Amino acid sequence: MSQKSGPPPIVFILIFLALLGGGYWFFFKREPASTVPANVTSPGSTTSASNSAFPLPNSVPSGTTVKIDGSTSMVTINQNLKRAFERQFPGTSIVTSANGSQNGIADLVAGRADIAAVSRPLTAQEQSQGLVAVSVTTDAIALVISKANPFNKGLTSAQAADIFQGKINNWSAVGGNSGTIRVINRPAISGTHQAFQETVLKGANFGTTPNITILQRDATTPLLQALGTDGIGYATFAQVANQQTVRAIAIDGLTPDASSYPYQRQLLYVYKNPANPGVQTFLGYATSPQGQQAMILDN
Repeated sequence: MSQKSGPPPIVFILIFLALLGGGYWFFFKREPASTVPANVTSPGSTTSASNSAFPLPNSVPSGTTVKIDGSTSMVTINQNLKRAFERQFPGTSIVTSANGSQNGIADLVAGRADIAAVSRPLTAQEQSQGLVAVSVTTDAIALVISKANPFNKGLTSAQAADIFQGKINNWSAVGGNSGTIRVINRPAISGTHQAFQETVLKGANFGTTPNITILQRDATTPLLQALGTDGIGYATFAQVANQQTVRAIAIDGLTPDASSYPYQRQLLYVYKNPANPGVQTFLGYATSPQGQQAMILDN
């Protein structure tokens, strides 16, 4: 009785060579895994990815407290997330303050806050202190005037920069009625001030002409109240979009709600590595689809 013949020897040789080549690639050629999560800033970087390294928590221990301080641009975001998080996880407490991005970072480094809400990228020095930024959302910086202001046109990017550098100080120079442009500027500790300087002024300094006033405190409501009928200022668009007394000025023909509007920036939550359990749960919630919806819609 004849036996069935097996595969020719060449088949075994080809299999052996394939296995040998695969092993060589695995051990010597493949890229090593990154040690930095794709969503956060690494030292020396000034960009943040869009999601958190932390998962959405299923439960959070009662008694968990997370302290947040920082950007006035993120007051509404902080409050919305606070309400939604505490409702989702009974017995937890999110304590929020808004003393400006710079003060928020100082409190985080000193251990007085667990999270800093920041409206500008981290510097290399801040990252060298173990600070890590997580992107929360993208926001637009709106140039605003009172609705009582007779100026009813838009500005070019160049005109906007010249106004805040003191090179243009009369409304007639940008197509309006003759009259001094009063510029209402935020203090230097403001993250929005710093983001405006980088985004609108391209790194140049603000002007120091007599028509430019610097607020003592970084707060949006006093800025809007100070506009009068001849002033111009700037704020995060989310805080002024539904205001009844002011309006945003179009820049290069684009309003702040346009996807290609030129003055956009990321709003960030910053923590000190390694993150404590409370920070991990809050950031996991804030950057989840559930948290992102609550951030915008919660009342």
